[in-house]
Amino acid sequence: MLSKCILCHRFNRIKPTSFNPMHIPSYRYANNNFIVLGIETSCDDTGTAIIDKKGNLFAETLLSQNVIHLRYGGVNPLIARDLHRDNIERAVNETVMKAKLQFQDIDAIAVTVKPGLLFSLQIGVKYAKYLSKIYHKPLIPIHHMEAHALVARMYNNIDFPFLALLISGGHCLLTCVRGTDDFLLLGDTLDNAPGEVLDKVARRMKLRNIPDYSQLPGGRAVELAAEKAKTFEVFEFPLPLHKQRDCNFSFSGLKDAFSRHLYKKESEHNIKGDEIIPEVNELCASFQYAVAKHIVHRAERALKFCILRNYIPVDNSTLVVSGGVASNNFIFKCLQCMGNAMKCNVLRPPPKLCTDNGIMIAWNGIEKINSGYPLTDMELIDIDPIAPLGVNVKDEVRYDNIHVKSTRLKNMFISA
Repeated sequence: MLSKCILCHRFNRIKPTSFNPMHIPSYRYANNNFIVLGIETSCDDTGTAIIDKKGNLFAETLLSQNVIHLRYGGVNPLIARDLHRDNIERAVNETVMKAKLQFQDIDAIAVTVKPGLLFSLQIGVKYAKYLSKIYHKPLIPIHHMEAHALVARMYNNIDFPFLALLISGGHCLLTCVRGTDDFLLLGDTLDNAPGEVLDKVARRMKLRNIPDYSQLPGGRAVELAAEKAKTFEVFEFPLPLHKQRDCNFSFSGLKDAFSRHLYKKESEHNIKGDEIIPEVNELCASFQYAVAKHIVHRAERALKFCILRNYIPVDNSTLVVSGGVASNNFIFKCLQCMGNAMKCNVLRPPPKLCTDNGIMIAWNGIEKINSGYPLTDMELIDIDPIAPLGVNVKDEVRYDNIHVKSTRLKNMFISA
């Protein structure tokens, strides 16, 4: 565990020459120019941003660790912690400088406190507390997944309630969003997350050995390789949990099926060392389609459940897709096909905001301020690396026993 004294010593060495602290005797909730600094360090990206109450983006900074973690085949928590510690001061200072503001112009600091990697969260929260103490700024604790679900409202006219699908390298869940702090958890993953398995598939396929993909995240490499395939039907994959009428996800079975297909092809072609099977594009395409089919199958049941329970309006339903995997255009297109068939608007934030960033944290802070969220003493708020989202209603989904055709996606996709 990172020594608190070491971290404090580092922060005490900071000379805030560009900041002019000013105590704010009362917080300006009614001020239309209320300005929030967002800090995000839940995983492997150090993100900061400054946004005002109207949703105007002053500036942002995102320092990615992706290339470094590619060497390890995934995020190394200790390395992520050290890089956050090296980058956090720079990220905040760059954002304030680009915004052409002094710190006295900022009214509050929003920071991710849950869920995420413990050591990474600690860096962001401790630095936010440091800034709060020396500049007398209130702090707003942010739930990382809530921020993903709400950031689309910054760019689209989306009213509460709506359905949200959050898919990333660490999460896969469906939630009914009824308000800024009002979430119903319909289902989540029982094992792996889609981004995680896509990364593992890319690593097992040795896509890094292909120059075009050598510097890309695994999921993005799989998507680009799949685009070069003529069809996604060469390899067959099962539909996970097809007999379970709930909204949970499971990707371990797809990963095992992929390993069997790859092993068979490597044996057929006598693949050795860094060699790659000739069917690399087709296997990527088939696996990506299997992931999309599973996600769409569960999302359709969630949509039907919310409409049946009157949780969302039948005549103006919206599905927001967010998280890193939401930037996968093929998966998003499949969800749009389902949405069109169900007369549901399917939206996502701009691609750069699907992954972790400071903008969504600052925006979530604005959402909380707009809803009258009371500012709390951060000393009383604990970091929670494994934090549930909202109220669990998964048993209600099972009780309604909603049937969804497993063949619908292929028919919709072909007709589209």
